[in-house]
Amino acid sequence: MKFGKAKKLTVAILAGAFLFTIPVVSHAKRLHDPQVDTKSGIKQSTIGNSGNKKTKKVTVTSGKDLEKKSGKKFTKRKNKSGEENEFETNPLAPKTVSPSDTSIFGTPMATQQQCVKYLLKNNPRPKIPVSAEEIVSYYYEEAAREGIRPDVAFAQALKETGFFRYGGTVTPDQNNYCGLGTTSATVKGTYFPNPKMGVRAHIQHLLAYTSTRRPQTQVIDPRYDVVRRSYGANTLSNWQDLNGRWAVPGRGYGQDILKMFRAILAQ
Repeated sequence: MKFGKAKKLTVAILAGAFLFTIPVVSHAKRLHDPQVDTKSGIKQSTIGNSGNKKTKKVTVTSGKDLEKKSGKKFTKRKNKSGEENEFETNPLAPKTVSPSDTSIFGTPMATQQQCVKYLLKNNPRPKIPVSAEEIVSYYYEEAAREGIRPDVAFAQALKETGFFRYGGTVTPDQNNYCGLGTTSATVKGTYFPNPKMGVRAHIQHLLAYTSTRRPQTQVIDPRYDVVRRSYGANTLSNWQDLNGRWAVPGRGYGQDILKMFRAILAQ
């Protein structure tokens, strides 16, 4: 009797694993979780309830004082005009020292200026409601806070949006830079009220795959808990691990992102 129950349990587990690995073929080539229907059409008021006011100024002018008060580290980067921007760096992030490092967690190697130059070189007129400098600064601010490499995360956004040209299922007005919630040619996915929230959701979604730790900010990624429930204690470590998970079929997906990152470093 016990053997029969154990056998049934084993079959159920194997069946569940099989279902989880079945690729979902879609026009948009997105796969954030094949077991749960996408959460599309989420109202902007819901996504925007993060308690953060809209602002174009993302520079922290008192990084040293904040370090003393909070015990957190801040990293300085110079913007195009030579001014220094300070952004919080997660103390758990390992220092990235080599372009060949494929880890999702780490610190930036490229400067914000290099990211901006690479974007504008490939698309002088990106379809975003903010400047190239501003969208890049959002990635450095949001990713560094979570310990994710901002320069590589930005490269992923460039791949997902075609250097912010779009032309696929997702449209510029969605402020959706990573295909969140898009699973077919008819499902557009999630809308975010502004670029900063779109970047934050992108970073939180990466964190959902790579860590069991909750984000430092309120969760606005509508699929964060979906991924966490599916993966449990399991996490991904490298950008190549996103192949077949973030994108379907996803062959070479992570490798392409890393190639773009290295092209950014060459600027």
